Amino acid sequence: MLVSRLKIALSCFAAIVAAQKITLEAEDATPSGTTVDTAVAGYSGTGYATGFDESADKITFTVSSDSVKLYDLSIRYAGIYGEKRTYVVVNGGASSEVYFPATDAFTDVSAGQVLLNEGANTLDIVSNWGWYLIDSITLTPSPPRAPHSISSSLVNSKASSKTVALYRYLISIYGEKILSGQQDLSWANWIAERVGKTPALVSVDLMDYSPSRVEHGTTSTAIEDAISHAKKGGIISVLWHWNAPTGLYDTEENPWWSGFYTRATDFDIAAALADTTNANYTLLIRDIDAIAVQLKRLQDADIPVLFRPLHEAEGGWFWWGAKGAEPAKKLWGILYERLTDYHRLNNLVWVWNSVLPDWYPGDETVDILSADVYAQGHGVSVISK
Repeated sequence: MLVSRLKIALSCFAAIVAAQKITLEAEDATPSGTTVDTAVAGYSGTGYATGFDESADKITFTVSSDSVKLYDLSIRYAGIYGEKRTYVVVNGGASSEVYFPATDAFTDVSAGQVLLNEGANTLDIVSNWGWYLIDSITLTPSPPRAPHSISSSLVNSKASSKTVALYRYLISIYGEKILSGQQDLSWANWIAERVGKTPALVSVDLMDYSPSRVEHGTTSTAIEDAISHAKKGGIISVLWHWNAPTGLYDTEENPWWSGFYTRATDFDIAAALADTTNANYTLLIRDIDAIAVQLKRLQDADIPVLFRPLHEAEGGWFWWGAKGAEPAKKLWGILYERLTDYHRLNNLVWVWNSVLPDWYPGDETVDILSADVYAQGHGVSVISK
């Protein structure tokens, strides 16, 4: 009886979702610099949109929703000119980028989720790389997500009382509230001057404390900025654009100050970690120790930190992720052990910056998962005096 009722419930849910699914044909969208064609077979409806060859070219769909609702968006396209990228813009706001693999026929690709308002909404497909065909879009109500399993304890059992309090505060508002945040104190102050509100969180970058940058004369006020914001009751996040310890090309195309990029250094993290007696491994430890000095200043000021090193590793554009997941995870473990056990830094909440399972270092050294998401700026206005 229970199984039968469950089957009925699932069938009803599927029927409701199917009834609410919205499919819109590209030939019915409002064109801007694009045209409708029928030369390539396999489209639905009466044609498809083409002509995405200028940066502003787009098609605009009008979508009606019966309430404020989250939808899964898929785009039916043909990538007959090779792999491409497009922008999706909802209601004239910031855009998100969608990757189109190369295809020889029309196919569907997931474009993530979009939040629609009650009533009429606009959804733009904007050129970006261009040179693709758009057949249709489909929006399906997103199923409710199960609650995340959240640990009530930090991975460092010796974490300071203020660090524990910060973590518990974040748990208490999880799923209920959103904290405003800003990279760099100067921009947070800019917002405060114009809006009258100061972002709750300020992130600072330890980049210019990297020894290979200090060798070129860099200085930084990142720690002073963090202390200043914390004294006002703000939350501090710290990242580290870690300039490679050595092997900087220092050319016109890749100057020394871009040494955190894979393209700007020949530093091989996999080789450095393979032998703890080699010079490059020693330089890694030197750099970590240099950063520990700065983090210790925050600990001495009793300031807890959301510490987010090795960010965006899976992208491969930074040297710490250039050799794949295993070296990046190993380096994370070394960072954790050196800063926590050797330097006894107990003011850190450890934030891993990737949601890809293969890149996850493990529950033993990670407190919070995060992801970097970049808006491309379509429709974003800038506040001015």
